[in-house]
Amino acid sequence: MIKVGILGAAGYTGGELIRLLINHPQAEIVFANSESNAGNLVSDVHEGLMGETDLRFTSEMPFDQVDVVFFCFGHGKSEQFLKEHTIPANVKIIDLAQDFRIQGDHDYVYGLPEINKEEICKAQHLANPGCFATCIQLALLPAANLNLLKEDVAVNAITGSTGAGQKPGATTHFSWRNNNLSIYKAFQHQHIAEIRQSLAQVQGYLDASIDFIPYRGDFARGIFCTAVIKTKAPAEDIIAAYKEFYQDAAFTHYSDKSIDLKQVVNTNKALVHVDCFDGKVLVTSAIDNLLKGAVGQAVQNMNLMFGIDETTGLRLKASAF
Repeated sequence: MIKVGILGAAGYTGGELIRLLINHPQAEIVFANSESNAGNLVSDVHEGLMGETDLRFTSEMPFDQVDVVFFCFGHGKSEQFLKEHTIPANVKIIDLAQDFRIQGDHDYVYGLPEINKEEICKAQHLANPGCFATCIQLALLPAANLNLLKEDVAVNAITGSTGAGQKPGATTHFSWRNNNLSIYKAFQHQHIAEIRQSLAQVQGYLDASIDFIPYRGDFARGIFCTAVIKTKAPAEDIIAAYKEFYQDAAFTHYSDKSIDLKQVVNTNKALVHVDCFDGKVLVTSAIDNLLKGAVGQAVQNMNLMFGIDETTGLRLKASAF
């Protein structure tokens, strides 16, 4: 069994991670850390887990008892935590924040299995991709592989309210979010840097701009993305390239039909579809922001890091209705 510790276990990602791991046949949660909830039942905070676990939150962090620890912190807290605490060298780290996603003076592998599977399998420390970043990269990576990203790419993506975290805010309050739509961080979203990094990795360079406009949606889960690429490449070549790029991917699938959000919600799947027009390619992609966009992908990466089938514990049912 893979012995697991979770830091920041009381938030949305922590709750989703616990939900996956208590049903994972080869993982055991040793501790779920939350200072403010120490001693409380996990199911008192994550009420959907009532009847499924008697696990309690703890303020303790017994790193010597685990094989891997998940960081479910807010952005910027992982690096600070590691400056203040020592984790044994043999314990693997999977960080769900953005602190180590950009290449630099660290040994964290960027955990997008569709392009970095071999490196993930050997990783000791892993930076899990962002939710928007995952959805947008999966829409554009096959085009980058064809060297098609030569002109600016227009990207629009809408996310559910869980993408903003569990702490209530002005733009997550139900009465504001319901029947409402808004944009934020237009052209300046923090995930653009990691998107560009992966596209440049696959294409070999990236001079074009990724003009990303994020939307807040009036639903809880999921991301739906559209990207427009300008190219004169033949439609049949583009579609064939997309199918080939994802033919061996465990969870990312090319669809010949138009896709919708409910096909992926509550699963670790990503769906991608291409429509070709005169000189333009419209790519649509969809994921669940908390699963393929966060902890589902993190568990997929854990499976790879420990040499077991990457789909283990992740055969989840979509919300069809």
